[in-house]
Amino acid sequence: MNYLIKNATGILASSTIKTTSQFQSKSESAPCDIRISQGLISEIGQGLELINNETLIDATNCVIYPGLINTHHHLAQSVLKGIPAGLNSGLGDWLAAVPYRFWPNIDAQLMYDTATLGLAELLRSGATTCCDHHYLYHESVSPEVEEAVWQAATDIGMRLVLCRGGATSIGSHKGLKGGGIQPETVEQMIKRLDDSRSRYHQADANAMRRLVVAPTSLIHSTKAEDLKALAAYARRHSLKMHSHLLEVDFDERQSRLLHGTSAVQYAEECGWLGEDVWFAHLVKASAQDIDLFAKTRTSISHCPTSNCRLGSGVAPVIAMENSGMNITLGVDGSASAENASMIQELNLAWLLHRSIHGPEATSAEQIVKWGSQNAAKLLGLDAIGEIKVGKAADVVLFDMSHYRYWGNHSQTLAPVIAGEPVEVKTVLVNGRMIVNNGEIKGIDLDKTQSSLIQGLVRLKEKVGNF
Repeated sequence: MNYLIKNATGILASSTIKTTSQFQSKSESAPCDIRISQGLISEIGQGLELINNETLIDATNCVIYPGLINTHHHLAQSVLKGIPAGLNSGLGDWLAAVPYRFWPNIDAQLMYDTATLGLAELLRSGATTCCDHHYLYHESVSPEVEEAVWQAATDIGMRLVLCRGGATSIGSHKGLKGGGIQPETVEQMIKRLDDSRSRYHQADANAMRRLVVAPTSLIHSTKAEDLKALAAYARRHSLKMHSHLLEVDFDERQSRLLHGTSAVQYAEECGWLGEDVWFAHLVKASAQDIDLFAKTRTSISHCPTSNCRLGSGVAPVIAMENSGMNITLGVDGSASAENASMIQELNLAWLLHRSIHGPEATSAEQIVKWGSQNAAKLLGLDAIGEIKVGKAADVVLFDMSHYRYWGNHSQTLAPVIAGEPVEVKTVLVNGRMIVNNGEIKGIDLDKTQSSLIQGLVRLKEKVGNF
């Protein structure tokens, strides 16, 4: 279906602001219409007219953003929010008390429902692409658990980059140590990766499905020889690579104790730096680490809400960007960032670094670029990330009619600078409408809620009280 979006208050396009403010007359230079043909943005302008049986989308009182791209999530955690045992814990104790206590008992149906919930949460905050760091793997795991994540993304209509996690050793991982989990062998992991690659992975720049090689932890639960084998597999098949690193000081201490070198130097020795690699967190990265990341063109998924929630600290992303690193944003798992909102991450990233470095440290336009264009570049999804003629139509209409926006003179920037709550009116992914007038078209939320409740009863029977 082809669409004509008309009368937007503003369009955030190609990292520049072109806006029509409600407080002044419309400018001839401020586009407010977007034509979408065969899934692509074919025209951006003002006063465009309907042609060729297009469907009209009225964007009055809306601002239009490129679909946001979440580069680090754990969808399995969407039903593990606010677990009392982990509310006031740091990362290590939290891992044992929350995700690694529950995840071995998450069955395929509950995984489908929790993935649906997590994707819906992202969608309502303006995200159209999710990189899910899915680590629910062990020696005897059912393939249906992973399949449930792919299916949920298909049903809801979002782009999914499945970062295939897992471990080949219990090692020094605090969550695995207390979980009674038997890890995979590296041979099992690669065999299962290859099965998923052959079934789901799409290599083109407009892919709806991507697979990433993503052992859960480089330092704590994957042997050096296994990391090298996984890196070789990834590069043989042109797959991206992802993991956690330097979220807390424990990573650096254990790397020096176990491997006799810094965490980042160890990653380099194992083949885990490069323009095809990105790490979540990097809170404790030193100046020397940043230099090496920049030299190798390694990227970051900055997760400010989770890092604040767990008391991990603030990643030095201003220094990273100044060094030439590519900065992207992730919401992390809902068990450590309970609202799973990309707008929350944009807003907090905008504020947090200004509080440390001063008001010129970040701009709203810069933060949107982190959450869209930079992420698309990282993932090799060159068809998305911008509102630009020729790009795929991943677009989000934020409804600005609520009275909380009436006094905001920067209407196009308001979703970022005003933060949550936001109201998403319409979302298109690859030119397909998946949210219409605030309603997600591909799912029955009442049915999802009922199924989730049943799944949580099953989980409680296996694990005990939450």
